[in-house]
Amino acid sequence: MNTRRRTVLAAGAAALGTGCGSSGDGNGSTAPKTPQPSGTSDGELARTSDVPAGGGMILRDRKVVVTQPTAGEFRAFSAVCTHAGCVVAAVTDGTIDCACHGSRFSIEDGAVENGPATRPLPAERITVEGDSIRLG
Repeated sequence: MNTRRRTVLAAGAAALGTGCGSSGDGNGSTAPKTPQPSGTSDGELARTSDVPAGGGMILRDRKVVVTQPTAGEFRAFSAVCTHAGCVVAAVTDGTIDCACHGSRFSIEDGAVENGPATRPLPAERITVEGDSIRLG
């Protein structure tokens, strides 16, 4: 079996801020559905097949968003919005979306694409080995 090991660190890492300290979780019933991981093992965030190319998935329990901006390139960011501390709600149309106040972040580098957030989502370090995506 030919297994490749890559470590990915997304650009644009920033210190995590909590903004105005809201405790909302962005889980409104009108938020679009985001893929959830299928049967992952201990320590594994997701399988590469769980993350759609050009999109991503939110792992609410881990407070991490994993994206695949282009086929085969995986990135990860904090799922905590830098504006008010809400957990982001969806990944749609190339952005990571927070339902609390409408902030949107790029799936490529976590940069703010629409405020009120002014700081990017902090990058998370991930390792992709075979079809497994893990933190670290």
